[in-house]
Order: sequence, then structure tokens, then C-alpha cells
Amino acid sequence: MFRKLAFLTLTLAPVLPARAAAQDAPSAPPAHQHHHTGLPELRPIPEGAIYTAADVEFLQGMIAHHAQAIEMSRLAESRGADSRLLRFARKIDQSQESEIRMMQGWLVDHGQAIPDSASYRTITMPGMLTAAEMQQLAAARGREFDRLFLELMIKHHEGAIGMVADLLASPGAAQDVDVNVFATDVEIVQTAEIDLMHQMLADLQGDP
Repeated sequence: MFRKLAFLTLTLAPVLPARAAAQDAPSAPPAHQHHHTGLPELRPIPEGAIYTAADVEFLQGMIAHHAQAIEMSRLAESRGADSRLLRFARKIDQSQESEIRMMQGWLVDHGQAIPDSASYRTITMPGMLTAAEMQQLAAARGREFDRLFLELMIKHHEGAIGMVADLLASPGAAQDVDVNVFATDVEIVQTAEIDLMHQMLADLQGDP
């Protein structure tokens, strides 16, 4: 399910460096404890598999992370958002929805539990909004919505980049090429989008 993404991105961005050679990995993965709230129970990983518990958790958590970003972005349609912000929100919606399908496909292929599109309500990952913050965003209109959306989505994206860093800090993780390429995309694309959002926020604050 990830292979199309890999072919599209490998020529555009360097693959993140592997943190440990596959042959150096232990023959049986050690017991792994979830570091975040609400992730599905980890299913057995076959001996000798190139992926780790950290890879599975990264994708499960990123599905929830993306799902909340999509929910945030879809609010823009009915909140009087500026046309520029509305285009940006639609781009997040479309791109992250397709990435969710890819992540779910990887989890299916590897026999792991698959969070659904409502998973952001039960899974908590770095940078994700609280229920109160989501309510605050939903209640905002016009310029106030634009400002709040940008501030909260910057925090949201920073959390996703932190999730990539956590993945790479886990021994033996990101050896699977599809996971590695996807993590590369998250880091590069969302870093660029943070820069764009900072500029949009500066422009908004500078308008009379």
C-alpha cells in the first residue's frame, strides 16, 4: 500500500538514515510499552521481521494525528476562513486523507490493528489538540478562526515532527523502507508547511 508513495518520494527527498542494521536487531523483539494514550494493543511481530513495535505505534498514532488535522481543516469551509487559508486547509485534508489510507494498508499487510477516522477522539499523540481547544476552534469565525487555526496547526505539525524524531530514536526502527520514506515525507512536508503558516500568521497580524 505504501509502495506508490515510496516511488514518488524517493527521488525528491533523501531517505532518513537507518538507526541500526537489521542484522544487529535482536532475534525476538523486547517487550514494548506504549508511550502514548489509547493506542491499540500491539499484535505479535514475527521473529526476524524488519519492522518494530515503534514502527507500528508510529503509524497507528499518525493515523489519529492526521485524522484530527483533517477535522480541523474541514472546519474552515463553514467558518468564514480567508481564501488563502481555505486552500491550505483543503490541501491538508486531501493529502492527509490519502496518507491515512496508505498507513491503514500497511497495518493490514502486517497484521496490526487499524485505527479508524475517529481515532483522534481516543488516541492522544504529541501536538494534538485537547477537546477544549477543538471546541474553541469550532466556535471561532473569520479572522479569529484563521489566527487560531494557524497557531494550533503549527503546534499540531510540530508534534508530528516530534513523532518522527521519537521513531528514529527507537533502536531498530525505520528499517522498513515504506515507514522510512513516509517518515521522511512527514518531516519535510510539515516543516515546510510550518514555515508557510508562520508567514500566513505574520501576514494576518500585519493586516489592518
